[in-house]
Order: sequence, then structure tokens, then C-alpha cells
Amino acid sequence: MALNKPRYTLFKNTTYALNGLIEVAKHENSFKLQLVLFAVMSVVAWYLPIDFAYAAILWISLFIPIMAEIANSAVERVVDLVTMEHHELAKRAKDAGAALVFVSLLFTAAIWLCVLIVAFGFL
Repeated sequence: MALNKPRYTLFKNTTYALNGLIEVAKHENSFKLQLVLFAVMSVVAWYLPIDFAYAAILWISLFIPIMAEIANSAVERVVDLVTMEHHELAKRAKDAGAALVFVSLLFTAAIWLCVLIVAFGFL
């Protein structure tokens, strides 16, 4: 049995991904805040007096909360598609998405702390 699925190409998939990024950036205030945080901390990472490798680790770690926020936005949209009424399972799903963002921020902060401790020779 053949599924009625459209053929995907690299170009189409890239277009879908960029449309998703644009949609989240337009409609999610928390994602906009994550982008501002990313921009500010990117400047900090590259201007710190540390080796390139340490700065690169710090900069790459800034993508973790961005990815978590995108996943959280996807969860919120699916939940809202299913029901706009208050439902305990909908609340749990949205809370889990928010927890993902929170844990990603803690994880990123831990990466920064560990890298900076090593980079500045506190160990």
C-alpha cells in the first residue's frame, strides 16, 4: 500500500525549515528573547580573552536553548491544535516543553561555568 506522501527534496525541506524558523520568530516572544540572549552572549563568547576552542564551545552551546525553544513552540502548537480548553494533559505537555527550555538554559549555564573555570585556570 503506497502512502500519499509528497516527494521531499533538499530544497523543499530547507524551505520548510526556514518557514518554521520565520514563523516561530514572528509569533513567539520567548523565542525572540532567546535570539537576543544568543546575540548578546555570542558577542561575549567571542570577545572573552580565551582560546578559540573555548570560545567556540561557548558559542555552540548557545544553540541548545534555541533548539529547545523551537521544540517547545512545536509542542505548544500541537496542543493548541488539539484543544484550546483547559485540560490536564495539555497543561502537562506544555509544562514539559517549558521544562525542556529551562533545563537547556541550566545545561548551557553549566557548560559556560565549566569552560570559563578551565579557560581562566581556576582548576
